[in-house]
Amino acid sequence: MEPEGGGRSLAFRALQNRSHEKTKLRKRKSTLYVSAQDQNRRRGDLLGENIYLVLFTIALRIFNCFLVQTSFVPDEYWQSLEVAHHMVFNYGYMTWEWTERLRGYTYPLIFASIYKILHLLGKDSVQLLIWTPRLAQALLSALADVRLYSLMKQLENQEMARWVFFCQSCSWFTWYCCTRTLTNTMETDLTIIALFYYPLEGSKSINSVKYSSLVALAFIIRPTAIIPWMPLLFKHFWQEQRKTDLILHYFLPVGFVTLSLSLIIDRIFFGQWTLVQFNFLKFNVLQNLGTFYGSHPWHWYFSQGFPVVLGTHLPFFIHGCFLAPKKYQILLVTVLWTLIIYSHVHCPLPMRFLQCPPDLTGKSQYLDEADTFYLNPLIWLHKELPDDASLPTYLIIFNVLEEEISTFLISRNYERTAVFFHTHLPEGRTGSHIYVYERKLKWGNQQKMKF
Repeated sequence: MEPEGGGRSLAFRALQNRSHEKTKLRKRKSTLYVSAQDQNRRRGDLLGENIYLVLFTIALRIFNCFLVQTSFVPDEYWQSLEVAHHMVFNYGYMTWEWTERLRGYTYPLIFASIYKILHLLGKDSVQLLIWTPRLAQALLSALADVRLYSLMKQLENQEMARWVFFCQSCSWFTWYCCTRTLTNTMETDLTIIALFYYPLEGSKSINSVKYSSLVALAFIIRPTAIIPWMPLLFKHFWQEQRKTDLILHYFLPVGFVTLSLSLIIDRIFFGQWTLVQFNFLKFNVLQNLGTFYGSHPWHWYFSQGFPVVLGTHLPFFIHGCFLAPKKYQILLVTVLWTLIIYSHVHCPLPMRFLQCPPDLTGKSQYLDEADTFYLNPLIWLHKELPDDASLPTYLIIFNVLEEEISTFLISRNYERTAVFFHTHLPEGRTGSHIYVYERKLKWGNQQKMKF
């Protein structure tokens, strides 16, 4: 029998031997076990991604903003900047859609807030009024780009995310539209960010409140946003285990709050309670008055619209459709007067231009002002501008109209003083250049006008 001290000696030697062995700790996800390198990496993150990637994306979209200096469609002014200018400065042209209450003030309110801040700071110069809203839209598009990258990294891997980011950055149509103050642009940005929180298989950023709020906001800004989201909302509802909770705790509260805010905003600026989303649906679907501006055949989006938007990416897209897993073979497509008025002049000058509202009275053989003018421009000019008192100081026309109204220009002493490039591919009534004519008064007339 060994003495008691011998047992203690053996136990001590065993502990010594164990101390020389490498101790293996089980890896845990607790923040207590996060390495210093991971902590430093997280501190260098912005929006959940590498800060350099985020800053590069912001710089890219700002460069994009200043590079694009053309106009695309009238609504980038009529449905945003011009309305915002009227909201803040109490002058600005409001198109027929606003008198008919087909549009809501939620989207213009964003830019009106910017204008108001500039006005309070005494910095409401023309250049800042033009560029600040576009820079704000560029920043939102940069956020959407980063969220798209993050989503693809979660669903696939970093290499795939880099290629998607590269394609998004190189898309000609994205470059052309993503910094414009269009409701389409805002809808696209909100849709991308909402997809980041949508319950896609493999996503790690699912948040039903955030994604449904963004979808509701997109619908308020542009009601047609509901079209690509309907199948996704039904898909979420179908796969959700607690369907009642999804409706009662997420969809209904979010929809109620968003719609209520929209109603209050429109009540303030219209002066009466207005549900613009219903008016929009009634005008475009029930009454089908939107066809006044033309309509496309059923295949247009696939035969023309989508290929043009994709551009050089089209063959790679078609190839990818055959290679992509079934869970990604869902196609979501957001289909994306060239006259700029008070929001870009910022001066209450009297202006007149050809208008083309649809037939809101039910008249047969209806012609808008623009159609009437182009039937016979000379007759229209002589009728609408019969004497010297009615003649404007400046006339702005497309170059294709110059020859047809040359006799009027000469007889009224108009001289071309400026020429601006418009497009390489003119069509319809537009031309390749815009001509500015100024009326040159004779010395005797000038003396009479002074008195």
